[in-house]
Amino acid sequence: MLCGQYFHNIDEKGRMNFPSKLRDELGERFYLTRWLDDCLVVFSEDEWQNICERLKTQSMARSRDIQRFLFSNAVTVEPDKQGRILIPSNLREDAGLVKDVVVIGVMNKAEIWDKERWTRMNESIDVKEIDDKMFELGI
Repeated sequence: MLCGQYFHNIDEKGRMNFPSKLRDELGERFYLTRWLDDCLVVFSEDEWQNICERLKTQSMARSRDIQRFLFSNAVTVEPDKQGRILIPSNLREDAGLVKDVVVIGVMNKAEIWDKERWTRMNESIDVKEIDDKMFELGI
């Protein structure tokens, strides 16, 4: 289970230290692509294969845009000996990543956010709405 938040910087070459706790869960190699809410997402190889299998069972009309959104920007990532990953410039641009980033664990995936964007998103969360949703889900 991926959880926690980790604050890091992106260097001038587009590399960032990826949290060791998340690397341990994700494995030696994982998939990085753009995601919802203007952030990036990281999936383990197993989870990526699960997504592929689920999309294969859907009609083309139903899954075409999802496939294009996820796969056209996806890259395989293998951290270097220092635990850094390279984030391609197109993905950094899509997520507005320049220097300060936050990596968060979200159950079966990790998300990479621009620090300011993450702060704004957190401030916009309506705790009452979350409480209502948790009640509906029986949490």
